[in-house]
Amino acid sequence: MSVRKFLLTFTIIVIILTSSAASRTSRQPKSSYDIIIAGGGTGGISAAIQAARMGVSVLVVESSTWIGGQATAAGVSTMDDMSRQMSGIYEEFISRIKSYYDSRGKSMGTCYWYTGSRAFEPRIGQEAFISMINEARRKGTLEFLMNSEIVAVDMNKRAVSGVTVRTPSGNRNYACKVLIDATEYGDILPITKTPYRAGNSVSKFLNPDAMIQDITWTAVIKKYPGGVPAYLKPEEPLPGYELAKRNYDSFVSADGFNFKNTYPVQTPVNFMTYVAYRGIPDSSNPYDYDASKENRPYITKTGLNWGNDYPGTYGWVNGRRGLPVSYLEDRNLRLQVEREALIKTLHLIYYIQNELSEDWSVPDDEYTNRILPEAARTLPREWQEIVRRMPVIPYVRESRRIIGSHTLTSQELARNSLSYRDGHTSREFSDAIAIGGYILDLHGANTDADTEWELDETMKHQELNRPRGPFQVPMSALIPNETDGLIAAEKNISVSRLAAGTLRLQPITMMTGQAAGALAAVSIRDGKQPRQVHPMRVQWELLKSGVSLSLCKYSDVPPEHSLNHSVQISNMYGLITPNEYPHAPSFNIQEWDNPVLEMAIIKGADKGVFGVDDIITGDDVEEILTRAQNALKLKNAGKVDVEKSAKLISRSDFVKAVCDAFPVLKTIKPARDSRLPFKLGKNRNSEYAEILGRLGILNIYGIESEFHYGYPVTKGEACDVIVRACIAALGE
Repeated sequence: MSVRKFLLTFTIIVIILTSSAASRTSRQPKSSYDIIIAGGGTGGISAAIQAARMGVSVLVVESSTWIGGQATAAGVSTMDDMSRQMSGIYEEFISRIKSYYDSRGKSMGTCYWYTGSRAFEPRIGQEAFISMINEARRKGTLEFLMNSEIVAVDMNKRAVSGVTVRTPSGNRNYACKVLIDATEYGDILPITKTPYRAGNSVSKFLNPDAMIQDITWTAVIKKYPGGVPAYLKPEEPLPGYELAKRNYDSFVSADGFNFKNTYPVQTPVNFMTYVAYRGIPDSSNPYDYDASKENRPYITKTGLNWGNDYPGTYGWVNGRRGLPVSYLEDRNLRLQVEREALIKTLHLIYYIQNELSEDWSVPDDEYTNRILPEAARTLPREWQEIVRRMPVIPYVRESRRIIGSHTLTSQELARNSLSYRDGHTSREFSDAIAIGGYILDLHGANTDADTEWELDETMKHQELNRPRGPFQVPMSALIPNETDGLIAAEKNISVSRLAAGTLRLQPITMMTGQAAGALAAVSIRDGKQPRQVHPMRVQWELLKSGVSLSLCKYSDVPPEHSLNHSVQISNMYGLITPNEYPHAPSFNIQEWDNPVLEMAIIKGADKGVFGVDDIITGDDVEEILTRAQNALKLKNAGKVDVEKSAKLISRSDFVKAVCDAFPVLKTIKPARDSRLPFKLGKNRNSEYAEILGRLGILNIYGIESEFHYGYPVTKGEACDVIVRACIAALGE
């Protein structure tokens, strides 16, 4: 497909998607949905796709004209991911974008001076999201209201029951069972009177002068070899340019330094180095490039997201770095701040064109905004032409954060990230619903006075609690402590400020968003409030959806292994002790290429041995079932009593032991179309094999024509059967 044809198709798709009806079939949204999602950013879109795939009805309410939030609408399309792994919707998203660039012979490794990075043009990311949305619509209802905002929430006692949405055509009311806050600011929390943190203060005693991180109104710019068109090169700078110029002189100059593969980076850098930091592929360029040193001079498209944080170097007031919490609370101040942030980036574009004499400006093939952001409506017309080709929202790094039953701290992240490293064994969160990896990164508001002392955090912990590898996010961080029917899915989850500094990036917000969608769908399916749903039910859905949850990897249970999902559950709940744990070294997560870790991976030290084919005894089964009962905390758990427990256990005795341990399984009615995966045959325990078989708990034996009662049970078989039994028992 030619670039012109692609852009025409893309524009038509965006117009359809951003219409007030927001439906490919031109239907008006109905009046009631299972789930309503406030915000169509990385978390909101991921939640919507996951929930729709699980067959529920979803309405997304997005205040801008773009979906994708910080990754696309805000233009931060250089992925900040140090986890060394991808899974779930994030992996699908990246894979679709990679297919696009692969077909054009282009690399995605164009940013951060590192060829292993992942970057894309925002419109290509938007198109990937749109294709995933359309496919999700085939399984469930998924509709959109664009350029709209939730302005009121109906509450039945402490539970959400519906919302009022302000749309371009007036207010509309919608009922829902679950509301997901995936806004960039956590804007649903005050509306629902949900307790939250903002900066280092809490909502009941909110300090409007507490500080949060800088924002950035980014831009995408490209090189114009024949010179920048006149309409993309304003003649006069905006007021305040001289102060901005002094700031940019310290970041990038014509005779600045090259990046020398060491940190911290020596500044000011030269323009080539600056461009390579946030370099992105360029579909309009017939040639390929990546972030390697020899290719950096040929990069023709980049993102402006360095040196233009607002307020940035000069701070807010009295030299204090960051923004006040009142930015989140006061809409008038929010508009003022975002206008200044936008102007700061416009100053940068003028600086590049006039002080550095570079023929770069915003591209015509990226953003084409018919509706100007409110922050730009008082700008001179020549500058409005630039803004029409810029991201439609600012990059907001810090929002309100719910107060959940548990608040995840940086200490816990660091401890969790040491699981199976440097001699440690499991420090996994049993209720893990996502895996991420990044440093504890605060842009402003980074003094001891800005931290949360009551959570035992000061700025010294930014380095002391730096994650030593990938880390998990627990489900408890998504659920507010006092409001039912509400789930957090973005930067608003229950975490400390330092932890929020690593959980605000695009890859992990996609993962927490996907988990929020799964949690909401399971709660609706089970007829329970989100806080009443056992994490294992949600984890099973996420695992089936291709999400990796456990930090422990085994050489004998690779990702494609049929028992991989069950083994991950076993890891998190400590159901079965493996033969050998991984013993990889910890590493500096900021180092893209760590030779010590790379050698450990080559030697296989990052993987343990589960012992999937080992034969187990009755003693083993009794211990595993007891651990499973403790993990589920079932009120009606049965007595675990395995005969001849010191000997190898037969399948016959095993199925009876499972049914005895979970009596509720005997009361569950199997689905009408349920079929046994094998012939039963006669045995004293055939009734138990039939119960488990019709519930799908014995699917591991489906490859056999007949159930062999006398065969021994392997560790892998026991793991799969018991985990599936737990899932079934929790569903009742």
